[in-house]
Amino acid sequence: MRTPRIYHPEMITQLGLLTLSEEAAGHVGRVLRMKIGQELRLFDGSGSEFIATISSQSKKNVEVEVKQSIERSAESNLKLHLGQVISRGDKMEFTIQKSVELGVEVITPLISERCGVKLDQKRFEKKLAQWQKIAISACEQCGRNRIPSIRPIMSLENWCGEEYDGLKLNLHPRADYSINTLPTPVEQVKLLIGPEGGLSEAEIDMTQKYAFSDILLGPRVLRTETAALTAITALQVRFGDLG
Repeated sequence: MRTPRIYHPEMITQLGLLTLSEEAAGHVGRVLRMKIGQELRLFDGSGSEFIATISSQSKKNVEVEVKQSIERSAESNLKLHLGQVISRGDKMEFTIQKSVELGVEVITPLISERCGVKLDQKRFEKKLAQWQKIAISACEQCGRNRIPSIRPIMSLENWCGEEYDGLKLNLHPRADYSINTLPTPVEQVKLLIGPEGGLSEAEIDMTQKYAFSDILLGPRVLRTETAALTAITALQVRFGDLG
């Protein structure tokens, strides 16, 4: 059995006894059904990983003994910032989860003209908290010790207009160039993925005003969640740490 990895929301500054957060304790005790003496690995988002064993537990609390700190990085050398127009249902959650597994560093949920999701501010805030939990869970699974940032929801134009030093890409089915034709090396990419209905012509023109390059993935039209993960994978193979 693989040693479980658990996120601890506070900085772990020393070895010794540590009380897990309520959420982590519930996961360790009720979901994983771990017992005293079993080993787990903790990470706090700082980049380090900590080997610990369960020293005591009750229905609500789990205490562990942190025995060793390990410096280990699973971060990509390619700094990827995904701008994803919010998709319906669980598609957005799926995109966030898999993007984290593929090494994306920053994710910004976007609102565009054809965005099919309409939420008030309170529900947006609940969604953001939920998406951040999904990112943390993905890190627990895939071995990343740094938590990608899920930024506040932005309008498409405000996001496109931000200052950015790296390469800016917009997927477009009629683009003349593919990811394989991009020059090397590339260290930073801001990747725009549109909604299920695609960007409007006015929005495509706007992205070009902000120096986004249209890029083609292939001859088939992909769903928004498929497009995001395919583009991220292709960029990681071309410039990052996959393949």
